[in-house]
Amino acid sequence: MNTMDLYRSKKKTPKEAVELVPKKGIISMGMRAATPPALLAALAERAHSGDIEDLKVYYMRCGPVALETIFQEDLMDVIHPFSTMLTRGEVELAKKGFEKGKKYLEFVPMSFSHYPKMLTEVIGIDTFLVTVAPMDDFGYFNFSIHGDYAIEVSRSAKKVIVEVNENMPRTAGASLLHVSEVDMIIEHTCPLVEDPQRPGDELDKKIGSIIVEMIPDRATIQIGIGGVPNAVCEALKNHKDLGLHTEVLTSGTLDLIQSGIITNRYKNLHKNRTVFTFAAGDKNLYDTVHNNPSMGCYPVSHVNSPSIIAKNDNVISVNSFIEIDFSGQVNAEFTRHQFSGVGGQLDFMRGARLSKGGKAILASHSTAKKGTISKISPKLQAVATDTRLDVDYVVTEYGCVRLMGLSTTERTLALINLAHPKFRDELTKQAKEMHFI
Repeated sequence: MNTMDLYRSKKKTPKEAVELVPKKGIISMGMRAATPPALLAALAERAHSGDIEDLKVYYMRCGPVALETIFQEDLMDVIHPFSTMLTRGEVELAKKGFEKGKKYLEFVPMSFSHYPKMLTEVIGIDTFLVTVAPMDDFGYFNFSIHGDYAIEVSRSAKKVIVEVNENMPRTAGASLLHVSEVDMIIEHTCPLVEDPQRPGDELDKKIGSIIVEMIPDRATIQIGIGGVPNAVCEALKNHKDLGLHTEVLTSGTLDLIQSGIITNRYKNLHKNRTVFTFAAGDKNLYDTVHNNPSMGCYPVSHVNSPSIIAKNDNVISVNSFIEIDFSGQVNAEFTRHQFSGVGGQLDFMRGARLSKGGKAILASHSTAKKGTISKISPKLQAVATDTRLDVDYVVTEYGCVRLMGLSTTERTLALINLAHPKFRDELTKQAKEMHFI
């Protein structure tokens, strides 16, 4: 049977395809733009009919697609979300459950690099649902801008259902999935989820100006999403021959590629190629990666592996934090409730520190809630995302400090100097009471 005949034999309606999902079992789905809307709508319809009894769903950042279909309050008795990276909508869903004395959503702490292994070797997935780019003449679908956990989970799940969207770009790297590897195919073309770039404010730009001085020409950078990362990208306009090995490809980093700042010419690994595991941006970003051989999408277990990251020299990792305590512990995911997730922050911090000449930078405003709360605190108010043994460079609008090699007293004093001046006296008093200084 040729590939086109095989395709036709597996092509189904969404309603037919979701019959592969067990009444009781464990499924996973693609994240962000790879979350399949038609399949989830059909699965929600099946659940509303009473044909789903107990379904666990493991995933990261589903966005509005899942929230508008399978993650409805009236389905929470039979569909159980297990998330490792939350969106704002999922946080709101969890809060609705708390108000009713119920747990609508379970959070699974996990560094991004280990996530595929957790799903494939520890959890075990019955059915994987994912959006892909159309099949080519050789029988290959493409994971497009979402290699992340999709590449590996699709090869280990008992059943794989793909939703073909003509708007999904084709990417180079390790993004191929052969028609023989899938069980059912549906076709559904719709606009892709976009993440417009948020410009940095004045504090972001001030922090960005500090960080950019720490980045040498020919460095390999990892930049995330948000105001500070975007400000850093804007401030790198005079750099030369940077490399990019990053978890997420953004519109900010795309500007650096198109302007010739990022060339990848001096990387040791994946020379002359931009490396990412998923992309989050606008249509211009998606159009630019389409059939672009210089941009490679790879599994997150490869991209985020500290040992892989460290193969390049001068890796500069830039991430953010919610709070940091006197000892150097960092919370980057929890406020009064689970706010996001660990993601790849710890992966890249460790990879950058292993890299020859590398720097792991954590940056944030010194205050939160319109200046009423100090992000430098005596003790973390919530969970520790990064240990005091991993945190190295810390930046706020008041400067930069390197924690490596500093005693607990020196760390405390240095971090207090990164706090907003109106909090420093009280922080110093608390440090003395705790015998940190």
